[in-house]
Amino acid sequence: VSTSEIANLLALSAPSVTGMVKRLSEHGLLEHIPYRGVQLTAPGRRAALRMVRRHRLIEAYLVEFLGYSWDTVHEEAERLEHAVSDTMIDRMAGALGNPSVDPHGDPIPTAEGYIHELACIPLSDVPVGETVEISRVHESQPERLRYIASLGLKPGVHVTVVNRQPIDDLVTIAVGSDKQVIGPELGHALLCSHESKP
Repeated sequence: VSTSEIANLLALSAPSVTGMVKRLSEHGLLEHIPYRGVQLTAPGRRAALRMVRRHRLIEAYLVEFLGYSWDTVHEEAERLEHAVSDTMIDRMAGALGNPSVDPHGDPIPTAEGYIHELACIPLSDVPVGETVEISRVHESQPERLRYIASLGLKPGVHVTVVNRQPIDDLVTIAVGSDKQVIGPELGHALLCSHESKP
């Protein structure tokens, strides 16, 4: 990944990213090859998976035990993931029954660093006539998550693709007896599978 891609993704200046990359490289978490980009080292990958685990378990805990809605947990988890101990994370995992996914359907790495990725395809690519399960919702904007929830489209929901309009990329889906038309952006954010979650 290039440093300019990181800067664009994080909405940071190129010099800020260069400084961060240098510090992470000095700590052995990144390998930086000038003009070619950066990649995680093995310790960097372990640290990244550990942080992903913390974040997603906190999201699951906030929804399950503290009554947060899935559209409000991301920012709260961002704040908490740096403040809680590993012991607390382990206890949250135990209280939740060691879930494999967070409220958005994103996989939660195990304590050992294993992550089970379901084979998912965007709803917009599901053939007409097929019934699939929404496995993940690849969206973090609260207002968009609220809209998606208002349509009843959350992980675990089964949908059937009824029709596709090739000109506008609009997809008509059936959720039970309700039919809805989904635009291309939402169709790409709803990741589906035929496989059940572990």
